[in-house]
Amino acid sequence: MDVQVALFRGMNVGGTRRLAMAELRAALEGAGLGPVRTHVQSGNAVFRARGTPEALAARIRSALEAATGVTAELVVLPAAELEWMLAENPFPEAAAQPAGLHLFVLDGPVPDLSAFAPLRAGDERLAAAPRGVWLHAPSGLGRSKLAAALGRRLPGVATARNLRSLEAIAALAREI
Repeated sequence: MDVQVALFRGMNVGGTRRLAMAELRAALEGAGLGPVRTHVQSGNAVFRARGTPEALAARIRSALEAATGVTAELVVLPAAELEWMLAENPFPEAAAQPAGLHLFVLDGPVPDLSAFAPLRAGDERLAAAPRGVWLHAPSGLGRSKLAAALGRRLPGVATARNLRSLEAIAALAREI
């Protein structure tokens, strides 16, 4: 079985989709995924399973709703794909400030990013990855018009994690 990563969108953020990670682990294990490990309270899980990312995401959505009543959007990707995207980080110099570098992981293809160029602040940079979009926002994600636009206008399900979180999730996946 392959190690997979599930990244939930908007879980335990701003009082919405409240779910303890113990409940998330139990729901995923109840769906036959496992062993399941989670990272922080915002819905990051790693586990072993076979199947396509789309099939696994559907399976997780169903299991989570049946077990907890929580409906969730999520992106599933093989841990090896996350490792590859981290290794191919187009902004390696940003690693010194990992909170300013984010990867928006998508459940589908990456769109043409040229439409986002007018929203870019002077110090922001954007780059496409195979299943995501890297945003380097050294002045902070909270003040970035580009980050807000990406969150709203990327197609399908998109969820962002900063470099530090992505590295911690990848390390957790290597332990399974």
